[in-house]
Amino acid sequence: MTRTHSKGRTPLEVPSDHNLTTRLWQYADRSGGQEALRYWADGAWHPLSWRELADRVRSVAAGLIAVGVDAGDRVVLMGPTSAEWTIADLAILAAGAVTVPIYETSTADQCEWILSDSAATVAICADPDIADRIGSARGDTADLSGVFVISQGGLDALAERGVEHIAAVDERVAQTTCESIASIIYTSGTTGRPKGCVLTHGNILITARQAQLALATVLLADGASTLLFIPLAHIFARVIQFAVLDAATLLGYARSVATLSEDLQTFKPTFLLAVPRVFEKVFNAAQAKAQGPKAKIFSAAVSTATEWSSADNPGLATNLKRTVFDRLVYTKLRSALGGRMQYCISGGAPLAPHLAHFFRAVGVDILEGYGLTETTAASAINPPEWNKIGTVGQPWPGTEIRVDHDGELLISGAGVFQGYWQNPEATAEVLDGDGWFRTGDLGAIDDDGFVAVTGRKKEIIVTAGGKNVAPAVLEERLKAHRLISQAMVVGDKRPFVGALITLDPDELQTFAAERGMTGDPAQTAQSEQVRAEVDRAVAEANTAVSRAESVRKTAILDRDFSIEEGELTPTLKVRRMVVAEHFADAIENLYTT
Repeated sequence: MTRTHSKGRTPLEVPSDHNLTTRLWQYADRSGGQEALRYWADGAWHPLSWRELADRVRSVAAGLIAVGVDAGDRVVLMGPTSAEWTIADLAILAAGAVTVPIYETSTADQCEWILSDSAATVAICADPDIADRIGSARGDTADLSGVFVISQGGLDALAERGVEHIAAVDERVAQTTCESIASIIYTSGTTGRPKGCVLTHGNILITARQAQLALATVLLADGASTLLFIPLAHIFARVIQFAVLDAATLLGYARSVATLSEDLQTFKPTFLLAVPRVFEKVFNAAQAKAQGPKAKIFSAAVSTATEWSSADNPGLATNLKRTVFDRLVYTKLRSALGGRMQYCISGGAPLAPHLAHFFRAVGVDILEGYGLTETTAASAINPPEWNKIGTVGQPWPGTEIRVDHDGELLISGAGVFQGYWQNPEATAEVLDGDGWFRTGDLGAIDDDGFVAVTGRKKEIIVTAGGKNVAPAVLEERLKAHRLISQAMVVGDKRPFVGALITLDPDELQTFAAERGMTGDPAQTAQSEQVRAEVDRAVAEANTAVSRAESVRKTAILDRDFSIEEGELTPTLKVRRMVVAEHFADAIENLYTT
């Protein structure tokens, strides 16, 4: 039983014999000398043409065939985002095999589970440290026959072995269709062991081509280019990788997150994809630099941005104020982002509306989207022509989204996965007989077909008084404060709502310096000044909810949540059960002191 539904536009027709490497060979034949990729080496950006990319992919794919990789075999790919990652991914697919990406931050235990569950036959690793992790994880895994390390010439070694198997690559490619499995992507696992999402070439390819319909202004504009830096192990970045390659749009690779600001200055992309935490960091850094008299100017620039962005038709006074602050504030941020950027695509977590309004006034429209690994990332997105801030946009072309009787969002369409690898019980829990996927997210759809996500079904807190509380609304607002790194709302079966707060170390240091505070960070974090600032953030967050849902008490923790401690997924989602276990005493103190 459903309350409402929303249907996306008709998707492109994709020939059944196409696969994720089809465009690669076509572009290599038609415009082989044109630049496909750009990567950093020896102090400069270097191009890789379509012909060079195709030749490299074919030779590495031949090497995989030479070392015994059969069609349908699973090949692990583990490392940071790079041109080599893309080459290896395409080579695995060209060999008719299945890419099993693993986050570079994954532990040996996590690797062991994925290696065992997927029965991978070969692993391609970025560097020796990652290879050592795979080595310690493989244990008695008989299926894994070889590990190739990119930084030690692993792709070259494969290419050398494949010299006599080049023709076999074309045979494998010809046998690969939309129905063939392209990837098994293991979910981040906020609860329990990660499950392998089975995605076909069709799932990813159709989604990539639908992107060209929904985001034509972004992807297909003259001179369009993007700089990848978020993990390609995540389906969000991976789909954009294929969408950009399929559109023949220039694709670049940042050296690292640490050098991103420098890379933006030299690469100058027209659009970027990122998770909300990146936008929070950029905003907070700009705010922190605005000290003394500049602090009032920045605050006024933020207020004007929201005023201007929220108005259907800003009046003369608002437009004049925006012009003033454009010269004083906004233009500096555009320059910091490379000077050519017009759009950002945000996914992976909720985006705070004040950030979207601010960047829109800056001249960089953040298009928030929504999807899961199980739906090949993209299910809805705000179109460039109508960006409704506070929503995750309209359904992707060819995708239908419903709101079930209990508020859960259900999704149907070409992007919906085939099921969990070797786990029919888990598949049956989320997929019905008609192909509708139960997202586990709660949401609503307005009269214009825009989707709003209000929280996770399993994360709803029910207080002792019977009040249902969606943590996401409060947590999003708390994290908007420059001092706050992470926030986790608690209070299930408790008399009131509380929150665990972690502080951003860099912002804490700046905060202390601005106020002439001395002492170590631990002392500063528990000072009256910091407590008062956190209380102000809580008061602001509470304006979005009723009194019964509001945060009454907070605990400022002595360290941030981390991936290493298992408290965050590689995409920075909070693993609530782990955090609750690690900070059980802090939670208990909220209700006993």
